[in-house]
Amino acid sequence: MRTDSQRSRIPAFHVMDVWKAATERARTHGDVLTLAAGQPSTPAPAPVLRAAREAVDTQVLGYTETFGIAPLREAVAGYHSSRYGIEVDPENVVVTTGSSGAFTLLFLAAFDLGDTVVVARPGYPAYRNTLTALGCRVIELDCGPQTRYQPTVAMLAELDEPPAGLIVASPANPTGTVIDPVELAALARWCEDHGTLLISDEIYHGIEFGSAAEPGGAPARTACAWETSREAVVIGSVSKYFSMTGWRLGWAVVPDALLRPLQRLSSNMTVCPPAISQYAAVAAFTEESRLELDAHVRRYAVNRELLLSELPRLGVTELAPADGAFYVYADIGHLTDDSTTWCADLLDETGVAVAPGIDFDTVHGDRTLRISFAGATADVEEALARLERSAAFRR
Repeated sequence: MRTDSQRSRIPAFHVMDVWKAATERARTHGDVLTLAAGQPSTPAPAPVLRAAREAVDTQVLGYTETFGIAPLREAVAGYHSSRYGIEVDPENVVVTTGSSGAFTLLFLAAFDLGDTVVVARPGYPAYRNTLTALGCRVIELDCGPQTRYQPTVAMLAELDEPPAGLIVASPANPTGTVIDPVELAALARWCEDHGTLLISDEIYHGIEFGSAAEPGGAPARTACAWETSREAVVIGSVSKYFSMTGWRLGWAVVPDALLRPLQRLSSNMTVCPPAISQYAAVAAFTEESRLELDAHVRRYAVNRELLLSELPRLGVTELAPADGAFYVYADIGHLTDDSTTWCADLLDETGVAVAPGIDFDTVHGDRTLRISFAGATADVEEALARLERSAAFRR
């Protein structure tokens, strides 16, 4: 009897394997420093925790509307209006079970079998793998340092024909690079002109830094795709800036034409997002929460500067700019051509967990790694001290 489907035979998410190995190392040695996970090390903001307790005491916490409770959709719309100076109707906000749920529903709603969707390489592997599982044809654009690891209109113009979709992420995972607002606007206009659905992954908005070349400089401005095109889809989440990964709550801001298709799919596939997370997340958009969350971003900035200054001293000099998010993406080709084994050996030797680049780059990933700096500054300092003593950096 066949036990698995063809669509399930997509590549694994290797970061989760690292996470499992790190958990085992913590159990056996108790010395793990996890710089592999793409999540904050802090709990949800205090107002969110209070709202969750209140919801447990006062709400039934049954099914909600498929697209989410009205107060949360209004809060998300208000967030976009205040941050970007654009008007967003709460009716265009679709609350989902994490941004991952938003992507899956959107891919199903917008693309058919065989449709072509373009993504950047390096990039977040779940775009590529989910699209592949759903029968789409994925084209990866090789985005290196010459374009700051981001796609450009010139790259799209070289394609044989306009794709059905283009996914961009700014700040990006794993590189942390931000698309210049002028370039994002150009991409949005190109997509609108060519009938291509632009999907803008904006889940790391709120985590931005000054130029690596100019420490203390003004943060890179993260533009919203809806500033240029209301035909685009904007994906957001409470996971990253809002420090709520396990609450599994995301959203999509979508054009009117996609609302009914998403309603049909979502009501059948998920019914609604988690109720308690929705009631709690309304408080994530308050001023009190923002002050707490901005303090986390200041800590990320300290950790980022530590890595960008100390890694070159260890011989790791080819680093992505790290404009935002909480990652440093590094070329370690002078140390290995098998980053998966190298990272596993590093964990065994030092207890420091980092992510091999093979998840993010199907061509060059054996020569790269991603380091997360979302944890405590003391952990980053200790990790750097262990790396300096490590044989892995003396090959």
